[in-house]
Amino acid sequence: MELLDKTINSYLDVWLGPRDPRVKGWLLLENYTPTFLFSVLYLLIVWLGPKYMRNKQPFSCRGVLVVYNLGLTLLSLYMFYELVTGVWEGGYNFFCQDTHSGGEADMKIIRVLWWYYFSKLIEFMDTFFFILRKNNHQITVLHVYHHATMLNIWWFVMNWVPCGHSYFGATLNSFIHVLMYSYYGLSAVPAMRPYLWWKKYITQGQLTQFVLTIFQTSCGVVWPCAFPQGWLYFQISYMISLIILFTNFYIQTYNKKASSRRKEYQNGSAATVNGYTNSFSSLENNVKQRKQRKD
Repeated sequence: MELLDKTINSYLDVWLGPRDPRVKGWLLLENYTPTFLFSVLYLLIVWLGPKYMRNKQPFSCRGVLVVYNLGLTLLSLYMFYELVTGVWEGGYNFFCQDTHSGGEADMKIIRVLWWYYFSKLIEFMDTFFFILRKNNHQITVLHVYHHATMLNIWWFVMNWVPCGHSYFGATLNSFIHVLMYSYYGLSAVPAMRPYLWWKKYITQGQLTQFVLTIFQTSCGVVWPCAFPQGWLYFQISYMISLIILFTNFYIQTYNKKASSRRKEYQNGSAATVNGYTNSFSSLENNVKQRKQRKD
């Protein structure tokens, strides 16, 4: 394993240049192998988990889900607060911010973004709960793609650009996750479900987040600073892929459902009308039959 780590590290250093020394020795950041293996294990569970659960009863997980989602809500709130205050303290430039001019605020951002990276590992549990509860319809291409890629992307971010312009997408995402995980936590309590109305707006918020991140990242391309340009181009490309997938999810989930409801309503109305028509016809036939009997 040590030889493998050295080989991978040497290749990465050649391709991407020297790493940021400020994260040297940090948990899970020294070598790429653990992050890669966690991702492979995640994909194996996604593949084998539903097969294992096929003939088993689904688990409720209600109490665990409340605690899990509450924990991620609080963690997301903490990250959002720390990122906003760190950016303010460091006087970060919205249009382009390099990774070494924020002073002590840069270290604050780096520490918070490590938690952001680590949270992507914790969020693998989202999928595992779907499997245990046999909600396999929720394990979509978008869901797996997003979870499997984020942990890996942020390993690279933390090693080469752990602060500066990297802060923006993580800040927005942390805010969205406060809304998202609080929703999931409350929805695990049956009595709360009738009062939860903002699920649709979470997806809209995610799409808005991706568009804003592309805009802010593009500013670093148009008005460059010492932040590496390659990372900016990669982030724009990744955000575009998420916009495509999330837009497709939104259309499939909300627009088609609304259309389906309209059709059901129209069919229901037609059935009702037909029902009344048939009733009147039956009544008419009964009257005729009675008259015939009297005659």
